[in-house]
Amino acid sequence: MKVTVLGAGAMGSAVAYDLCHRSEVQRVQVCEARPGMLRAFRAWLDAPNVRTYEADARDTQALEPILTGSAVVVSCVGPDHNPRLASLALELGAHFVDLGDPIPVTDQIEELAELAEIRQRWVIPNCGLAPGLANVLCMRALERFSHPVAARLRVGDLPTEPTEPFNYRLAHSAEKLIDDYTQPVAVLRDGTIEHVAPLSGVESVHVDGFGELEAFHAAGGLPTLAHALAGRLETLDVKTLRYPGHAEQWRFLLDLGLAERRSLDVRTHLTYRDVLVRRLRQRLGGAYEDAVLVRVEAEGETADGEMKRLVLELVDRFDAETGLSAMQRCTAFPAAAVACLLASRQIAGGGVASPEQVVPFDPFFDALAARGITVSERWESLEPVEA
Repeated sequence: MKVTVLGAGAMGSAVAYDLCHRSEVQRVQVCEARPGMLRAFRAWLDAPNVRTYEADARDTQALEPILTGSAVVVSCVGPDHNPRLASLALELGAHFVDLGDPIPVTDQIEELAELAEIRQRWVIPNCGLAPGLANVLCMRALERFSHPVAARLRVGDLPTEPTEPFNYRLAHSAEKLIDDYTQPVAVLRDGTIEHVAPLSGVESVHVDGFGELEAFHAAGGLPTLAHALAGRLETLDVKTLRYPGHAEQWRFLLDLGLAERRSLDVRTHLTYRDVLVRRLRQRLGGAYEDAVLVRVEAEGETADGEMKRLVLELVDRFDAETGLSAMQRCTAFPAAAVACLLASRQIAGGGVASPEQVVPFDPFFDALAARGITVSERWESLEPVEA
């Protein structure tokens, strides 16, 4: 089978790496508009089953002959391109997977449902870390209960050697980080969707090997999960994990207005947000060794009538052998696993759905375990169910 990856940046490179090491994939095609990025990719991944093309994701005419014959197209470019790219993939008879989209983009992709059903192909957005892996892990936990009532997710990426004063490095774009810290966050309370302020709800969380961390509400993690579980769960919240003090530092920056999109009080087109983005890239960007932490705590009634808590936990670290960061591994490998499940026809039918709705859990987590991404679990007893 042939799989095409759009984008040869950090995530696209990691997706291509995973795919070219899977026996069921005969050819991996990688498209990238930036010549320098493409040269760096070729120098890093010299595999006989990889083909590269200098092609821009915005150029549908150039992409069409490259994508033709692909079993799956995996988008690792900006989410604004994904509705158009998903439509193109369907027209050419391919499944489509992407790493994550904001709600407005996801809504546009949903409009392709009828075409996807007619073509009997799947469009599965949000297959990265969060949304993506964390969603699937949450649903896997909830299915272990006869009557689930609550789920709490704690997801974070951290430098393994934090340095003062920030104890944080940029694992993805500065723009996305600012969006996550400035947009409302959907949660479930008493089974109903509510929106809470970002950087609120700070709590202490202990993780072995990392000590005391802090968790707080942030947007951009799992926006579709609250809507999918509304009426099914009483409680759902998703919080971001960071080293202590992170939320307070960001509240200070935001209270100064440094994320505002209005121009500076001098003769320039730059906004306060533009300056903040540039400084974040300069001070917190660059290569570093990292870890990704995901913890899902699900509560409910089990088949034997007992109230229990199931804790699923995943900890992944920078891989020195491949040079892949934990963020690359935990974002790209889940997307590659979904692509392979689609290409090998292990997901029947067609349509538009998030991964937790259609991906078979066991093959998905087996594929991740083969790459060293494993999940631990433990059960805890709660108060008995009242008669």
